[in-house]
Amino acid sequence: MLHRLTTVAAMLAVLLGSATAAQASVTITVNKSAQRMSVSVDGEHRYSWPVSTARYGYTTPNGTYRPQRLARHWYSRKYHNSPMPYSIFFTGGYAIHGSYETRYIGRPASHGCIRLYPRNAATLFKLVKANRGDVRIVVKGAGASRPHYSHRRHRQRVVRERTRRYRHYRADNYSAYNQAPGRYYGPPPVPFFFGPPR
Repeated sequence: MLHRLTTVAAMLAVLLGSATAAQASVTITVNKSAQRMSVSVDGEHRYSWPVSTARYGYTTPNGTYRPQRLARHWYSRKYHNSPMPYSIFFTGGYAIHGSYETRYIGRPASHGCIRLYPRNAATLFKLVKANRGDVRIVVKGAGASRPHYSHRRHRQRVVRERTRRYRHYRADNYSAYNQAPGRYYGPPPVPFFFGPPR
């Protein structure tokens, strides 16, 4: 009986050792300054992908983390039920996940999560799921700075906004203005808050 127990224990040890050896060490490094993610497996570089981290006014926390939970299909409860496929949550509500707003990948645009192209997110999700016991997520680099607008772009935005406001003003007041007796039948004057033309 004792011999059998010893044999079973030895077999279990071999099986557990084999399972442990089969798992690879995965390191996911996110550089917010470069908006890039690099993935290494057992110390060898495997992938390099563009990402999208927090835009100005939000933050993607720096630090070293472990995967907390995985979700193949997930929808944001905070931001308009937005889809977050292949989510890898690493701290609080922050996650690495795929994004269908692919035109923003490669620059800060998120509310704090780390966005990837969906196909890259699927590859990473599969890799993390297979080696969940030995995965590190390292987030470093500076966050997004305040966006800068050139003087020309600023003037264009101001003109567009003034034009929009004037059109609403004219639509709301044109009929009442022209119906007043003894008044000039034409468009109403430019409201004073637009200021002198420049």
